Amino acid sequence: MNITLPQLSLVVLVGPSGSGKSTFARQHFLPSEVLSSDYCRGLVSDDENNQEATTDAFDVLHYVAGKRLARGRLTVVDATNVQPEARRPLVALAKEYHVLPVAIVLNLPEDVCHERNRDRADRAFGPHVVRQQRSQLRRGLKALKREGFRHVFVLDSPEKVAAASIERVPLWNDRRSEHGPFDFIGDLHGCASELESLLAALGYQLQAAESDDAVWGNTFYAHPEGRQAVFVGDLVDRGPRVLDCVRIVRNMVQHGSGLCVPGNHDMKLLRKLRGKNVQITHGLAETLQEIECLPEETRQPFCAELSDFLDGLVSHYVLDDGKLVVAHAGMKEAYQGRGSGKVREFALYGETTGETDEFGLPIRYNWAAEYRGSAMVVYGHTPVPEAEWLNHTVNIDTGCVFGGKLTALRYPEREFISIPAERTYCEPSRPFLPEHQPAQSLSAQSLSAQHAHDDVLDAEDVMGKRIVATRLQHNVTIREENSTAALEVMSRFAANPKWLIYLPPTMSPCETSEEPGFLEHPAEAFSYFRSQGVPQVVCQEKHMGSRAVVVVCRDEETARQRFGIADGETGIVYTRTGRRFFNDAKLEAELLDRLRAALTATDFWQQLNTSWACFDCELMPWSAKAQELLRSQYAAVGAAGSAALPKAIAAIEQTFRRLGDDQWRQTQPHLASFENRLANAQAFVTAYRQYCWPVASIDDLKLAPFHLLATEGQTHTSQNHVWHMQTLAKICQADPALLLATDYHVVDVTDQAAVEQGISWWLTRTSQGGEGMVVKPLDWIVRGKKGLVQPAVKCRGQEYLRIIYSPDYDTPENLTRLRQRGLARKRSLALREFALGIEALERFVRREPLRRVHECVFGVLALESEPVDPRL
Repeated sequence: MNITLPQLSLVVLVGPSGSGKSTFARQHFLPSEVLSSDYCRGLVSDDENNQEATTDAFDVLHYVAGKRLARGRLTVVDATNVQPEARRPLVALAKEYHVLPVAIVLNLPEDVCHERNRDRADRAFGPHVVRQQRSQLRRGLKALKREGFRHVFVLDSPEKVAAASIERVPLWNDRRSEHGPFDFIGDLHGCASELESLLAALGYQLQAAESDDAVWGNTFYAHPEGRQAVFVGDLVDRGPRVLDCVRIVRNMVQHGSGLCVPGNHDMKLLRKLRGKNVQITHGLAETLQEIECLPEETRQPFCAELSDFLDGLVSHYVLDDGKLVVAHAGMKEAYQGRGSGKVREFALYGETTGETDEFGLPIRYNWAAEYRGSAMVVYGHTPVPEAEWLNHTVNIDTGCVFGGKLTALRYPEREFISIPAERTYCEPSRPFLPEHQPAQSLSAQSLSAQHAHDDVLDAEDVMGKRIVATRLQHNVTIREENSTAALEVMSRFAANPKWLIYLPPTMSPCETSEEPGFLEHPAEAFSYFRSQGVPQVVCQEKHMGSRAVVVVCRDEETARQRFGIADGETGIVYTRTGRRFFNDAKLEAELLDRLRAALTATDFWQQLNTSWACFDCELMPWSAKAQELLRSQYAAVGAAGSAALPKAIAAIEQTFRRLGDDQWRQTQPHLASFENRLANAQAFVTAYRQYCWPVASIDDLKLAPFHLLATEGQTHTSQNHVWHMQTLAKICQADPALLLATDYHVVDVTDQAAVEQGISWWLTRTSQGGEGMVVKPLDWIVRGKKGLVQPAVKCRGQEYLRIIYSPDYDTPENLTRLRQRGLARKRSLALREFALGIEALERFVRREPLRRVHECVFGVLALESEPVDPRL
């Protein structure tokens, strides 16, 4: 016997002890797919034959089975299951998770079961047990389908058991192997003229069928590039050419150039065609009238074939490896790819509250607002003025029959193409409303469904331990304690969350140098990248400012449409912890205006086909943001050293000069030590003062962009760093008073002469008071022998490191201690934050919901609370 099983099903093995259920399960199913009652008894009692543990064992079995079914995994229950009361909870479990219950019955002769049990030491029970189990099985065998089992397979001899084979077949709604491209088309409702125009706009062409069909015609639409049209249902009622719509769709489905899911109007027509008593409302009368107008000789066969076509439509389809779902009224994540009456009902009608609105129509739950699935869901059913994305779902019923338009969604392009209705064929029962309202303020009404939904973010989306999937670093784990710290920062101090599409990662320094007097040196940075197989690096000047992310929109309309900002803002400058950089809104607006003007002057918007941009920058002076830090920490140290050390030196000189020349010579090293400390303190003050100057207006600021992170439709991580430097330098030339181009130097780390030039370039800048440089692979993203290579390492100058570690960090004893610093955790942190930052940008560019973008942004902020020495 060839046993065909749905790929997603609950398989219940039924048979007395000794019938070979466990052996059969081992032969035909994966060990992880089989849940054995004996094994579960062992789990809870350490004895697989302890019948007193049966209740607890089945509690465990049902719990694990539920978890597997919830994850869409085939599950096999290996137990006797000969009593109806043992099978009943399993059928209920299958119903709860909308999978098909299948019974495989091993109804072997009693003597065979006895013989097998005699060979097993753990089956020390009398023959009456097997006899009773077989009796219970025979009494319930014919009732298995009535109990709810969709398929029943009976094997009644050892030969049949040995010869049985298992074939797993996908459910009718499982079209994961079909990858498109697709063109999803909204509710037709008899608007055949608009459908023909839309198909033409999409590139479909009429073709002649191989055989002539007197009922359905001999032509069908097909796309020359193999695209497939997918119709979301409601082909019939209300419109002027219902049967033409049905013919077009049916013929495309028949010839493989189309797919169709049923709509509630289609199913109502099916019930009428099959003689059911239905109310002739909501346009059904027009459809029946068209049918009545058919010639008598074709009316009956047409209705019969139409009935078969509608009856054969599948509730919903799962396409493109599970990344895409289509259903008439939508499909919740828990229902996708499953089969039950409840799933079909949801696909046809959605979910209602049981109440009606002022127009007498049912009030529906907005399932899309709560959707958290990874699959894109395309649906229709409720007419809306515009097709809008909401949590990775989109309603493409734009009410053509009501005078709106007929809309198609092209996949994977995610482009909408619409044809306006030629006229209003039917007056709507209620005005079109975006699905994210009924009642909102004027400003909220001007936002898209997704942006309006994102006005309220759910803390549950970021709290607790989380595992974030990223393209670059696979899964990044965010611990619960880190999430708690990040939530405090985000909720109390962060800027408007809708602007926060990226947070920059931390950066590791290069390995510790053994060069005399140096803690960090370019030779180690170059050596690291050379060891990772990176031939060329870009050395970028490290500016004396604070990290700033700048998002700038071309106009208010872009800010509203792309970011959901409806209060007149057109951009933001924020820190690496997501806080507004400026307390002075006027100063921020002036900086953004200047940057916007520079972008316009250099044709930036046109060249990159964008209306917004996100930059990674340094904003100078450092004191513009770190004034309090300078005052409380750096200035205090410098002042204390400058005031105390000269007096200490004077006291030492005065004291020991009185003691004579011999003792004076012995105190010279002590005096030199204090003099060195004074010189170091003065060098410390000189170092931090280079980062400080008064800021009275925009003219006192310098903005140095060094990454063009993203624009509309693309992140720019595929471009190398030289491209970024050159692109940004052109922008900086348009306003050199505010914008500062970042100096850079390309080094071939495999060429010793080039390495020496790179070291010289660094020494020149640091000797002139520069902070140092950041060394990056020429390409943004590089994978080496051990995975992702550090996107950047910093190499800081000798004098700047005084600010970081202390004025006296470079004394031999201090350098010896500092050279023991470990970089492994810092580098791991840098890679994880880098992966999360790029993932956030890519999700935003793909127009994913803000919660998905914030999952990554929040993750960067959470990782920043890890106990890693910030001085690294």
